[in-house]
Amino acid sequence: MNRRSDNVTKGPERAPNRSLFYAMGYTKEELERPLIGVVSAHSEIVPGHIHLDKIAEAVKAGIRSAGGTPVEFPAIGVCDGIAMGHIGMKYSLASRELIADSVETMTMAHQLDGLVLVPNCDKIVPGMIMAAVRMDIPAVVCSGGPMLAGKWGGEEVSLSKMFEAVGANKAGMMTDCELEACEQSVCPGCGSCAGMYTANSMNCLAEAIGIALPGNGTIPAVSGRRVILAKHAGAAIMDMVQKGITARQIINQKSLQNAIACDMALGCSSNSVLHLLAIANEAGSPIELKTFNEISAKVPNLCHLAPAGHTHIQDLDAAGGIPAVQAELLKGGYIDGS
Repeated sequence: MNRRSDNVTKGPERAPNRSLFYAMGYTKEELERPLIGVVSAHSEIVPGHIHLDKIAEAVKAGIRSAGGTPVEFPAIGVCDGIAMGHIGMKYSLASRELIADSVETMTMAHQLDGLVLVPNCDKIVPGMIMAAVRMDIPAVVCSGGPMLAGKWGGEEVSLSKMFEAVGANKAGMMTDCELEACEQSVCPGCGSCAGMYTANSMNCLAEAIGIALPGNGTIPAVSGRRVILAKHAGAAIMDMVQKGITARQIINQKSLQNAIACDMALGCSSNSVLHLLAIANEAGSPIELKTFNEISAKVPNLCHLAPAGHTHIQDLDAAGGIPAVQAELLKGGYIDGS
């Protein structure tokens, strides 16, 4: 079986290439296995990404256990929350294209056989998926998972509570001390912000569209199940490489329409429209804006997650996650079960 990585590992002409792998400590045996890129957006500036080093390690363990050689490289990521309210806002959407281009550059330059994409937040998820479908190679998304909800005033809250708190403080309805206590309570730890904002929307839709394993959108970042999912993602990419299953075989007109139906049922961020259109375009299966309206007119809104309601992603996970939503949509004939 010929592999893309043969272009950098096989034959006497590639002896110089192999010598550079040996310089990094790769063994001859490792170079005889499929080379799988693990694209980690780990950084110390995004709460959704602060723990992605551990997710990437679990992915690599899964790849090795299934007979592959993981090759980790980084991707940038902007925290939309920290970038909000100043000139940083102008850089967020543009970063999506930088991410897509950089993933493509690294993958093509080094002739990797497949990718496990490890993103979590707003523009990073679609940026990585755009690269995967642009190149049409085997790829699996394994996100870092949602943040648990915080506690404030006897109720579960997420980041949107902070924006309400700023308004309450300015209106004299909340003291400065209360504002400080609130800001230290709403985001209790790592993960993408706990409501159905853009990050969790895209992680759920990656699952609905089929390029991520069940649980990708809803298993909490701090759960051991998230690490297990990452190991399974590493094993899954090896199966895809062996069978020749590529990103465009997964993301097509039917799966895009399924994702839009789930989008409406979940009440996802309106930014999902921007990202699904871009992903569809890169996949060579363009969809029109009117398709969202047509599907929205038929599909019921099943979930009222923060900021539209008082429940959070951890509650959706406890209720069965995206498979449970899809099961309901299938009953009504709103999605293609194939």
